[in-house]
Amino acid sequence: MTYEAAADIGIGSKASITRSALLERSAVIDLDAVRHNVRQFVAIASPASVMAVVKADAYGHGAVQVARAALDAGAAWLGVAHISEALALRAAGVDAPLLAWLHTRESNFQAAVAAGVDVGISGWELDAVVAAAREQERPARVHLKVDTGLGRNGCTIEDWDQLVGQAMDYQDQGLLRVVGIFSHLAVADEPHRPETDEQLTVFREAIAMAEDAGVDTEVRHIANTPATLSRPDSHFDLVRVGLGVYGLSPFEGATSADLGLHPAMTVRTLLSNCKKVPEGQGVSYGLNYRTTGESTLGLVPLGYADGVPRIATGGPVRVNGTNYPVVGRIAMDQMVIDLGPMTVEDANALKGAEAVMFGDGADGGPTADDWAAAASTNNYEIVTRISSRVPRSYVNELATGPAAPAGAVDAETAAL
Repeated sequence: MTYEAAADIGIGSKASITRSALLERSAVIDLDAVRHNVRQFVAIASPASVMAVVKADAYGHGAVQVARAALDAGAAWLGVAHISEALALRAAGVDAPLLAWLHTRESNFQAAVAAGVDVGISGWELDAVVAAAREQERPARVHLKVDTGLGRNGCTIEDWDQLVGQAMDYQDQGLLRVVGIFSHLAVADEPHRPETDEQLTVFREAIAMAEDAGVDTEVRHIANTPATLSRPDSHFDLVRVGLGVYGLSPFEGATSADLGLHPAMTVRTLLSNCKKVPEGQGVSYGLNYRTTGESTLGLVPLGYADGVPRIATGGPVRVNGTNYPVVGRIAMDQMVIDLGPMTVEDANALKGAEAVMFGDGADGGPTADDWAAAASTNNYEIVTRISSRVPRSYVNELATGPAAPAGAVDAETAAL
């Protein structure tokens, strides 16, 4: 039998998920879950289009594979943070409309223009992109970004007229096309906060100012995953869905299942060791945990080098249908679960048993949300931080058909 070492492993169907057991550890990505989630958002956002955000290697899920699945399911655009991420998608043959929005002076605007990548513009980048357009003898495609209140990137509303005017001058010269106007929301994951209304007011003002200056955009976009779900008035022409593509909830008070979403990533491994220990046995660095009686310790070969948060002691791991908390300090390569008392024979039988750090939770198993709670962080960070030392394997690479429309969550009723 040939054992896969690392790299991405493709698996044809969900029935083949047991093939991942050939790997010591893996993050198994269900691409049918991705397609299902995208179809949900396509239904919710209509008539607006959906941009699937695949930055950060698709939140750790694999940018190329997720991009293809999202486009299969009806996403019209793709979004990334960096031009380098966009170029990697183009190199893989992905030719869909693609926006990159976070740049430095060293960003490769020439390659972006040449590859037909849309570029987000907050101000200083405009001249650099125009220089690239002149060099490539090809008009750049740009989206002008206004800061409506988040305080990160984007042009202030006070300087907006000037930026729009400069962009229109360059458009009149044939050096660029103003494709879009966009912004980003700060508190849409807290649907009842008034700042979202305030940001939308500023965004509408910016759109009106741009239209008065002659801008005729293809798309106006500000909605992220939570706004797509809870604020239909934020949809405009395009919504940018990141977390929701991966089946995770952006709301503290709602689960993925509540929103009709399917988590796409399962992180699993095999128990490295399982042994009986006496009462008072210390566990891991610092010996901050000691067994309260005779017990059995299971060694899970995942640690903070694999993306497990070091502070997440207490996070759950599922073995043979039961969730066990991690005890003691999480180390670089490993962590320990206390399995309770059992016979030597039972302990030996557990060596090599599958241990699931998190998955979709459908069987009562742990989820990314459980680990987020243990680490005092959010589910975005849990999936994104799973390191490249954990190989990605893929199930359902071929589409199996559309999800039932009845599963979609109506945008008007998704607000919490």
